[in-house]
Amino acid sequence: MVDIAPGAQQFIPPQAETLDDLRAAAAGCRGCELYRDASQTVFGRGDATARLVFVGEQPGDMEDQKGLPFVGPAGRLLRRAVDDAGLDPGHIYLTNAVKHFRFELRGRRRIHQTPDQVHITACRPWLVAEFTKLNPQVIVVLGATAAKALLGPGFRVTRQRGELLPWPAAAQHPEDFQRVPVDSAGDTTDAPSARLLATIHPSAVLRADDQDKAYEGLVADLTVAARALT
Repeated sequence: MVDIAPGAQQFIPPQAETLDDLRAAAAGCRGCELYRDASQTVFGRGDATARLVFVGEQPGDMEDQKGLPFVGPAGRLLRRAVDDAGLDPGHIYLTNAVKHFRFELRGRRRIHQTPDQVHITACRPWLVAEFTKLNPQVIVVLGATAAKALLGPGFRVTRQRGELLPWPAAAQHPEDFQRVPVDSAGDTTDAPSARLLATIHPSAVLRADDQDKAYEGLVADLTVAARALT
C-alpha cells in the first residue's frame, strides 16, 4: 500500500486553455504510482459545453486499453440508463476521479482494485482542472470513489443518493470550484451555480444480486438529474 504520492498538480500546465490541452498533459502524469502498470492515462471525453457531467471511479480494463472512459460493460449499461432516463448522450461529458487503472494480476487477468484515498487525492487536481473548462448544470457522481473525490471521505452515497445538492457549495473544498477562467490572461469569474446528484456506479448494477432492481434505481436517479436540467 502507498501512503503518500507527489500528486498531479505539478503536471498540470498553468497555460492550459482547453480540455485538449489538459488531456495532452495528463498523458505524462506521474502523480502516483498507478501510471507504472497502467497502459495509459484515461482522461475525460465528451461535449465540453455539456450541461451534464458524469464523474466515475477509474478506468477499467477495456478503458485502459482503449484510452477512453466508459467503453466497457459498465459504460454500455450507463449508456442504456442514460437513454432510459431521457438524457441526450450527445451532450454529456464523462470522466473519472482517478485517471489510471488500478488492478491486481491474477494469471493473465487484470482484476479491478478500488483506488485508495491517496490515489483519489493525488489525482484530484486533474478533476479540478477539468471543471475549470466545463460549465455543467448538473454533475452526477457515480459511486463512492467519485463521491469521495468531490464531496469528501465522509460522504455516503447510500444515504444521499438521488438527492440534488448545491454545487459547488456541497464540495469538500468549494473554493476549488468557485472560480473559472474567462480568458488566456488569467482573469477569472464566479462559476455558475449548479447541482450535484450522487448515485451508484453502473458496475454496481452488474454485480447486484437483483440487477433489474438495481438498474431501475439507477435510472430513477438519472431521471431526477434529467428533470433538473433547464
